[in-house]
Amino acid sequence: MRILFVHQNLPAQFRHLLGTLSEIPGIEVVGIREDLPHPVVGFPAQFPLIKYARPQGGNPSTHHYLRGFEGQVRRGQAIVRVCLDLRQKGFIPDWIIAHPGWGESLFLKDVFPESRLIGFLEFFYRGRGGDVGFDPEYPSQLDDLFRLRIKNSHLLHDLAACDEALAPTHWQASQAPEVFHPKIRVMHDGIRTDIVRPDQTATFQLTDGRILTHQDNVLTYVARNLEPYRGFHVFMRALPEILKANPTTQVVIVGGDEVSYGSPPKPPHKTYREKMLAEVGKHLDVSRLHFVGKLPYASYLTLLQISRLHVYLTYPFVLSWSLLEAMSAGCLLLASATPPVQEVINEGETGFLCNFFDHEQLANRATELLSGEDHSDVRSCARQFVIDNMDYQTCIRPRWLEWLGIKHIA
Repeated sequence: MRILFVHQNLPAQFRHLLGTLSEIPGIEVVGIREDLPHPVVGFPAQFPLIKYARPQGGNPSTHHYLRGFEGQVRRGQAIVRVCLDLRQKGFIPDWIIAHPGWGESLFLKDVFPESRLIGFLEFFYRGRGGDVGFDPEYPSQLDDLFRLRIKNSHLLHDLAACDEALAPTHWQASQAPEVFHPKIRVMHDGIRTDIVRPDQTATFQLTDGRILTHQDNVLTYVARNLEPYRGFHVFMRALPEILKANPTTQVVIVGGDEVSYGSPPKPPHKTYREKMLAEVGKHLDVSRLHFVGKLPYASYLTLLQISRLHVYLTYPFVLSWSLLEAMSAGCLLLASATPPVQEVINEGETGFLCNFFDHEQLANRATELLSGEDHSDVRSCARQFVIDNMDYQTCIRPRWLEWLGIKHIA
């Protein structure tokens, strides 16, 4: 069997699956990804990995609705050149598994019409009912709705061309136009719960050299970047009261200062961290507030393992791996009552919920959970939920093998 993986930052969501395929005799895999400056981690060494140069983006003179799509077409063309070369060399995949988000899958079925294409439906943009227009602090305009409609162009092409699609959560699947729903399977990428697990002996070293352990009262917050989409502004507004009411609590914040989603802050602030510290910084005990940036995975994991309470906030948007890994690591969760969070956090069972916009409620609930009982039953239920529904080895791996028609027992 031959399988082609296409993802701008491969292995990304397919890391676990690629690891499984590397252990099965007779499976030929080729990966295609952009030639990015950072090293590739997690792509099996025995599989060929073809890198393409980042193509030119949209022309500045192009209508601003269309610039993104123009760049995606060029990226799709870059993939075509790689795939035509593969075809000429005799590699015709049985399966193509691709993320359409950057336009890479636009022409795959034209080059390989005999292959079955699985499109990874991470997110379909909507002008209402999703991330856009959700936060009144960052309102959308009518022009944004027009722009979003065109922004979906490459995703609509993929949904029309693919044989099947894959979405990590039911809510993310539901955002696609209803006509495509019969094509979509809901299956998460999978969590290695054998690796991401509670560890009472874990320790985490702060940048000043201090060591935190499971015995400390640690509040954690994690995001790829510190920005409104992940509720950073709400979390920061809750912190003065949380720190005041919990004098032993240490707050550790993980995340960079770039912008992954949405727009950058308006001048004079260059980052959302700078913006929020300007707003609430004078009310914070900075000796107990630790911004640690982006962490190596092992350090990130030990931080989750010592956390007394983990806060996860998000717009209605893509569900972060960090939420599920926090659950798997045995964290007590306080999360926003937003989709798709509510698919995994049931109030009082697998965690606790709060109104995304109510920083006072967030502060009060966090104080209750930091100063009250350990809620070991809730922690256990949260981990068990991930084991039962999203554990890669026991849940996701068998479903992938069945989907691809691979008969392998190990």
